[in-house]
Amino acid sequence: MAAATEQGRGGLNGRLTWIILIGLILAVIVLAAFISFRHGRVAIRAGTAEVGTITASISTNGKIEPINNFEAHAPMATTVTRVFVQQGDWVKAGQLVLQLQDADARARAARAEAQLRGAQAEVSAVESGGTQEEVLNTRNALIKAQADRDAAQRNLQAMERLLQTGAASQAEVDAARNQLKIAQSNVQLQQQKLKDRYSAPEVGHVQAQQQEAKASLAAAEETLRNSNVRAPFEGMVYSLPVKLGSFVNSGDLLLQLADLHKVRVRAFVDEPEIGRLRKGQAVEVTWDALPGRVWEGELETVPTVIVQRSTRMVGEVTCIVDNSDLKLLPNTNVAVAVIIDRHQNVLTVPREAIHQDAGGRYVFQVVNGELKRRNIQTAVSDLTRVEVTSGLSDHAKIAIGALNSQSLEAGMPVKIVY
Repeated sequence: MAAATEQGRGGLNGRLTWIILIGLILAVIVLAAFISFRHGRVAIRAGTAEVGTITASISTNGKIEPINNFEAHAPMATTVTRVFVQQGDWVKAGQLVLQLQDADARARAARAEAQLRGAQAEVSAVESGGTQEEVLNTRNALIKAQADRDAAQRNLQAMERLLQTGAASQAEVDAARNQLKIAQSNVQLQQQKLKDRYSAPEVGHVQAQQQEAKASLAAAEETLRNSNVRAPFEGMVYSLPVKLGSFVNSGDLLLQLADLHKVRVRAFVDEPEIGRLRKGQAVEVTWDALPGRVWEGELETVPTVIVQRSTRMVGEVTCIVDNSDLKLLPNTNVAVAVIIDRHQNVLTVPREAIHQDAGGRYVFQVVNGELKRRNIQTAVSDLTRVEVTSGLSDHAKIAIGALNSQSLEAGMPVKIVY
């Protein structure tokens, strides 16, 4: 009896041991499954769908240049005698800004004026048939020739009467007739001298000399005027490469002046982008020297021809930019953005989160640690973000990519690292 009881107790303990053992095994399996599940999540980078402003633009580099520029150059080799301004000064129209040594210019102008007066005298003489003395002599010669003609005429008439009475021979009559012809020819010669003494080529020659003298005087006077440099319009002296006493050669740059309240930006756009350009489009200009400052303007001209610059095929554009604070200086290199489109208060997602297949564009939204495919419609995009018009809500977490470069799939368990 006692042995049977002991045997029953031993069987019960064995069953309990097995139950405990099986429970432990099940706990280990559950724990291992949980750990395995936790360790099976893919680490990803994620972004957020956010409401904001998105701008589509064409970006390039450009250079600042004046719209209305004045450059003064030395009219001859000379010396700078006076400088009335400094670089950066604002000057008024007509203001004297610089003077050059002009003694040589004055001497040239005086010589040119004397040459012109001589040429004008020659033209006057040609047009009137010669100098006053020559004209008087010709008139006296004409009077004498006319008197000789009249005397020869009377002599011929007398000889013809004597021939009829036999008092003169035919030879004497013929001689009188020849003498009349000579006298008539001399009268015509003197008349011609008074009327057209000079031939057409001779007249043309003296007239050409007069025109040449006028041109020489005009050039000399222009040189003299340019020796006193005046501002043709109101503006800023932005370049002054000379100083008092400087020697300059003919053609050397003396001064550059412009009104820089508005400036022109000249830039080049790559060929594939040119079809999106239109006159009047908004332009934004930035300069590395002043971070955060943006200058606004508009597109002035669009390309009319494609040219090669280095390895690029580009078209030239110009933009007019407001520069009321005068910070943008000529020849400054700037960044240019031509605004193609701009949408405000729209939902945007990171550009690299967008995927596309036969079903269209989509993103993977992170929902409770798992990826859910969301088909979306998009609109404007910039370099980093894309506007989403449907398929997402604000603040949605969007998968960008796995840290181990694994392809993302719908239903994939994930954990957001950053």
